[in-house]
Amino acid sequence: MRQDNFNTQTADMSLYFGAHDAAVPSHQETLGEVVMEILKSGMTVNRQSICAKLLSRLADVSEPDLEKHHHELIAMLFGRES
Repeated sequence: MRQDNFNTQTADMSLYFGAHDAAVPSHQETLGEVVMEILKSGMTVNRQSICAKLLSRLADVSEPDLEKHHHELIAMLFGRES
């Protein structure tokens, strides 16, 4: 069945939930960005280069949510999930 009307309540809910998601990216998204940065710089992608890139990003973070996000990624990298 085709729906021609757009439900504004659904749109409001998606905007609400999407606002938080935009502030803190998923782990996969961040790791993808890190790997792309490493590849573009011509370096080899390995645990050491990923860790170095995450630590440099962590140094530039000022928001507590993003800081926690980067700490979680570093912990995952070394098998110590928090």
